[in-house]
Amino acid sequence: MNKKLIATGALFGMIAIILGAFGAHALKNVLLPEQLITFETGVRYQMYHALFLIFIGILTDLSEKAKKTIYYLVVFGIVLFSGSIYLLATNTLTSFDFKVIGFVTPIGGLLLIVAWGVLFTKFMKKN
Repeated sequence: MNKKLIATGALFGMIAIILGAFGAHALKNVLLPEQLITFETGVRYQMYHALFLIFIGILTDLSEKAKKTIYYLVVFGIVLFSGSIYLLATNTLTSFDFKVIGFVTPIGGLLLIVAWGVLFTKFMKKN
């Protein structure tokens, strides 16, 4: 599980850097400043949680079950939260109206919060 956590964290981190550069360079001239800020929020939260996955992967005091739970919460949280933010921020660039998927953004955020809650709960229960 540790290898999977670290590898996934590294992959999400790499993608966050690519998307951040894409936003700063390619999207800078086609998005409104508010849209670019929104896009950057998705990148920032993706990077935070990529690092969180790596941190969980190197932690020795956490059970495999807790690590697995956190892994899935973070992966689905990033996909729903940051993924929907990317689509919503670039909504004007496509003919599809991504506003219909806007309801998944808070669901993704909730999954990320719960992942942190699992970590908090597990450490509070330790002696």
